[in-house]
Amino acid sequence: MKYCLAQTTRTIAKWIECLLAFGILIGIVIFLVTSIIRLTGMDWLETFAFYEMINRILLIMIGVELIRTLITHDLETIVELLAIVIARKLLKPDLANFDIIFSVLSFAALLAARKYLLDIAPAQDLDS
Repeated sequence: MKYCLAQTTRTIAKWIECLLAFGILIGIVIFLVTSIIRLTGMDWLETFAFYEMINRILLIMIGVELIRTLITHDLETIVELLAIVIARKLLKPDLANFDIIFSVLSFAALLAARKYLLDIAPAQDLDS
């Protein structure tokens, strides 16, 4: 009885996560289309247009990584998602010194966690 209930709960949770991932994917596609429309109408001689493009690209990347996190449940994916979120935060032009210090420390902690806590096999050479 307990096994059947646990299995049913896992199955329901997996389907809910898939529905959430699909909803996020639809939101990403809509955001991408509106971003393209908005960016084509901007004046590219201003630095704000470039900042806006980078900001929108990072938001799309965060959405894609969030979908990956919901589907795979991989710890490495969560670390990558957090790294992208920190990178996006660091690109804000009105960032205080306090925020910069904590963002850099957070990024360093993520790198340390990736190196020491995750069991990642080193990349193999393409020549061999």
